[in-house]
Amino acid sequence: MRKRLPSFSLPSYGAGWSANRRIAIVASVVAVLLAIAGIVALLTGSGNGHQAPDTAVPVPADSPSPSEAAPKPSSGSGSVPKPGQITEPVAYAKAAAQMLWSYDTRNTSRDQQLAGMRSWMTTETKYADWASVSGQVPDPVLWSRMADQAQHATASVTEGHYPSAFKQALTDDPSAITEAYIYVVTVNGKQQIAWREGGCGAEERAVTLAVQCRPGHDCSLAAVAPQVTQ
Repeated sequence: MRKRLPSFSLPSYGAGWSANRRIAIVASVVAVLLAIAGIVALLTGSGNGHQAPDTAVPVPADSPSPSEAAPKPSSGSGSVPKPGQITEPVAYAKAAAQMLWSYDTRNTSRDQQLAGMRSWMTTETKYADWASVSGQVPDPVLWSRMADQAQHATASVTEGHYPSAFKQALTDDPSAITEAYIYVVTVNGKQQIAWREGGCGAEERAVTLAVQCRPGHDCSLAAVAPQVTQ
């Protein structure tokens, strides 16, 4: 029988984020990308996408502010993997999702976790929604509680694909992608969590990401969408 996840598990996708800022940034990215209302709805959460699966605990009320400054590079990145040199959007999104679903409080501080995640982001600030990415990390108090229990997680990815709305938008206007080269990708997988004294659990995960892949350059992460869209 699978053990129940403890009360200090990672928060749900998007819960507690500053919705106004997130929607404004993501909507701007998508408007430049495709300039059509359907994809704006896809990333702002007003479409018909499925909600991401919840984890064991809701985000605390004092979750990170959207304007939270990125940690200094000198803090290191602990167990967070470095972004791979990947030029294909789906492959990069799958790697990014695996990174987002993995952590190890035994050897990685919260600042290191954030610094590692920041290294995956696009350097084009016009298209980067850091708030949606940093919002995946628990607040300092919850991270400390997780560390007290030596909580850590690994992830496996089962598949990644372009949502149907995104593929249709590209079909309708193939040249629109050349403005920002931002692709929408949905990734599915599984997260396995373990903690002190043999505690463990697993759950299915899904996320929709916006990744930037300009020709001749490695891909980078632009945003995490508040809803999962298939």
